[in-house]
Amino acid sequence: MNTKIIDMDELAKRAKNLRGAGRKLVSTNGCFDLLHVGHVRYLQAARALGDLLAVGLNGDGSVRELKGPGRPINNEKDRAEVLAALECVDLVTIFPDALATRFISASMPAIYVKGGDYSSETLNPKELAALKDVGAEIRIIPFEKGYSTSSLMEQVRKAGK
Repeated sequence: MNTKIIDMDELAKRAKNLRGAGRKLVSTNGCFDLLHVGHVRYLQAARALGDLLAVGLNGDGSVRELKGPGRPINNEKDRAEVLAALECVDLVTIFPDALATRFISASMPAIYVKGGDYSSETLNPKELAALKDVGAEIRIIPFEKGYSTSSLMEQVRKAGK
C-alpha cells in the first residue's frame, strides 16, 4: 500500500500536526480521472504554494454523480495510486461526497487551490463556508487551455473510428 494514500481520519491528524508545527498545507480536490499534462502542471503549481500538497480525490460514486454515466474511466484506487506517484503530491485522500466540505474540514489547509475554470464566486457556498471555518486562503491557478479529460476522451473516440 502506498503510504501517501490515507483516510480522512489520518488526514485530519496529520493536518493538525502540520499546522501545530507551522507548516503550510495546500489542498485541492477533483476527479483526476485520466491524468494529463494539464493536471500535472496544476498540481505542481499548487504544491509550490506551500510545504505539502494534499489531494482530495472524488470517489467513484461522486464522480458518476458529477460527470455522468460511464465515468470514472479509472476506479478510485487506481486514480489515487497514479496521483500518489507524482512527486508534487504528498497526500491523497479519497472522499465519497460530491462536495469537498468534509475533505476541507479534515485537511484544514492554509491554502486551498482550484483550477482557472473556477472563481471565488463559482465555488460552492458550502465549500466556501468550510474554507472560511478553517481560515484557508483560496487561490485560483490559471486553467491550462487545451487540456481536459473530456477532450482527451473525445480524441480517443475519434481515433477509434
